[in-house]
Amino acid sequence: MSIPSGAPVAAPRVPEAVHRRRWAILTVLMFSLLIVVLDNSILNVAVKTIAGPAPTGIGATQSELEWAINSYTLVFAGLLFTAGLLGDRIGRKKVLLGGILVFGLGSALAAFSGTPGELITWRAVMGLGAAFVMPATLAVLMNVFEPDEQPKAIGIWAGSVGLAIAIGPITGGLLLDHFWWGSIFLVNVPVVAIALVAMVVLVPDSKDPAPGRIDPVGVLLSVVGLVLLVYGIIRGGELADFTDVTVLAPAVGGLLVLVVFVLHQKRSSHPSIDISTFRDPAFSAAVAAIALVFFALMGVTFFSAFYLQSVRGYSALQSGLLILPLAVAQMVFSPRARLVVDRFGARAVCTTGMLLVAAGLAAFAVFDAGTPVWVMCVVFFVQGTGMAHIMPPVTVAVMQALPRERAGSGSAINNTFRQVGGALGIAVLGSVLSTVYRGDIEGHLDGVPAAAKDVAGESIEATLGVAAQLGEAGRPLAAAANDAFVGAMHVTALGSAAVALIGALVVGLFLPGRAGAQDGPRKKEEREPAPAAGAGSRG
Repeated sequence: MSIPSGAPVAAPRVPEAVHRRRWAILTVLMFSLLIVVLDNSILNVAVKTIAGPAPTGIGATQSELEWAINSYTLVFAGLLFTAGLLGDRIGRKKVLLGGILVFGLGSALAAFSGTPGELITWRAVMGLGAAFVMPATLAVLMNVFEPDEQPKAIGIWAGSVGLAIAIGPITGGLLLDHFWWGSIFLVNVPVVAIALVAMVVLVPDSKDPAPGRIDPVGVLLSVVGLVLLVYGIIRGGELADFTDVTVLAPAVGGLLVLVVFVLHQKRSSHPSIDISTFRDPAFSAAVAAIALVFFALMGVTFFSAFYLQSVRGYSALQSGLLILPLAVAQMVFSPRARLVVDRFGARAVCTTGMLLVAAGLAAFAVFDAGTPVWVMCVVFFVQGTGMAHIMPPVTVAVMQALPRERAGSGSAINNTFRQVGGALGIAVLGSVLSTVYRGDIEGHLDGVPAAAKDVAGESIEATLGVAAQLGEAGRPLAAAANDAFVGAMHVTALGSAAVALIGALVVGLFLPGRAGAQDGPRKKEEREPAPAAGAGSRG
């Protein structure tokens, strides 16, 4: 049941037994979240191995490898909103247990895939499980912590997301150095088993006590709209062309379906989401900031992997280790972001964070093939510091704008905007990178055999592959490929930085200042319940 905008929202006190084990519960939630987010990036380091012939790999083509990655993203993004709604209705613990179990089963089956088609299928199953895990973790968090501790807990939760993004390539590199490619999926199974036991023992169940009737039309519209939109985004990234009919048709169709979804929610007597919540400038600015920061971050993560491995010659493991400063910064600063917000306000903190992210992205515009390693580490640390002062405050703004009973819906909104923003960042910035690279490398392909010329111009990896086949005569082509990629990276980095600057403008204009930040998006008296009769103080 929707809560009218402006209505008092009083969160009931967390039961004492749950309150005592809240940090242990958060640890379990982080454990579950870690493997789900980590799996978004871990496959990237194994694509070359999987592309090899059996028994080393399964002979996947470039298109099949892309869909092994994208099938996970498509199902994950398309079902996030629905998963959050179901958690509010049938219980977040049930959804969390079911999601992690499906994710574990999908991981085991993916590890032993014999064909690319099987891998794509089981990756989609993993995305199905992950879609139910991620929103449930944040929804459970909101129901085991009191409002005054929620910013700290959310900071730790956000830090674990950053850690997972950074250690994915490291974990994948370590496993591939010692085991076969399927180990990157099989490693999830024991983690899932431990998480399941810990959830059964520690995590309490919670749900909306008065959810109202289900809105099947709204649920269907949200799934169809998100799947079509994300598919169009992914397809545009594959083709490096957003004007193709196979891109425009699903993307525009998805947007139209989502418009119908919004109109339906406004008129429904039992909507899935209260659209009036978006009238709050702070709430809308927060979700926009989430989308924009992940647009910029995922785009730079995409091209930095090629820069580090193809241009600089680092292994997958070494490249992952170079991103560790980003993870360290998030782990250190995310849990403490609330203290800075209390002092300076969400507007100042998030705007500064966005400017730091923009500065880190712009720094890639001056990187070349000889940039010192320590400079790259500093840049990644600056980016991590900026994100650590963005994600916790904006997540708090989203989650505390809704009553605790509808935490699943809030989490679904938060994660849907993040996933769509990230997918759009990879697709759009990847397309910019590809287009600029092709334009620069074409003039250096005159000596390449006609049969290989089209392939050589597709990407730096393809160009370097052709150059290697040419032997000594291919050295000038390899050098030209590196120069062309670095030039394309400079353009893409500036595009990423521009998006981050837009994010800085949005949060600078619409997030609350110091006074508003201290009380959150809801008034203090609205979100702090009156003490229960006879309730004692907690130690």
